[in-house]
Amino acid sequence: MTRLLVIEDNERLAMLIADGLGSRGYRSDIARCLADADIALTVATFDAIVLDLGLPDGDGLHWLRARQLSGEPPALILTARGGLEDRVNGLDAGADDYLVKPFSIEELAARLRALLRRPGRRAEPVLKVGSIRYDTASRTASAIDRPLDLARREADLLELLLRRAGQVVRRQTIEEALYCFDEAVTPNALEAIVSRLRRKLDEGGADNQLHTVRGVGYLLRDGGTD
Repeated sequence: MTRLLVIEDNERLAMLIADGLGSRGYRSDIARCLADADIALTVATFDAIVLDLGLPDGDGLHWLRARQLSGEPPALILTARGGLEDRVNGLDAGADDYLVKPFSIEELAARLRALLRRPGRRAEPVLKVGSIRYDTASRTASAIDRPLDLARREADLLELLLRRAGQVVRRQTIEEALYCFDEAVTPNALEAIVSRLRRKLDEGGADNQLHTVRGVGYLLRDGGTD
């Protein structure tokens, strides 16, 4: 699932954005100030940023300009500043798109889809390791050309492991990718997701590809033995 960082100090509006985009296939973490946004970007990976400009600890425009050479995800400015000069300054500061409040969730979602389709913004749309195939656009998976019926977090986990195939992915990294910051994570939640995903892969014919590295994390590779 596409993960967004929504930087907005108005709590009600931030929740409306998160809920509206959530019903359209996006998962949002909310930062109420620029300091929180900086922390979020150091501990999690986001596909895009939705950025307000008038924030309690600074101007989002200055923040964006300072970060535009840091390899950050694409940013869409969402602000009440609607003048031509404001829009030009926002795009010149490094924004990939600019939307003026008030706005519709439908338009915001459409602009994000367009932004994420741009070349070079996202990795390859189809991921393959051994007999496993995952289409990131349709979020469908298969093993030996047999479709796999995956729940949302099972699909998120599979995508993460496919993108890092052959590498051990730490538990903390996986939990940060699968859960928003405000979600409570029970001690055995990740083990349950891994167990269900492993069972479905095995039933689909991709047995012995998902490995547990005890005390560290998980590894997806093409066959082999534990």
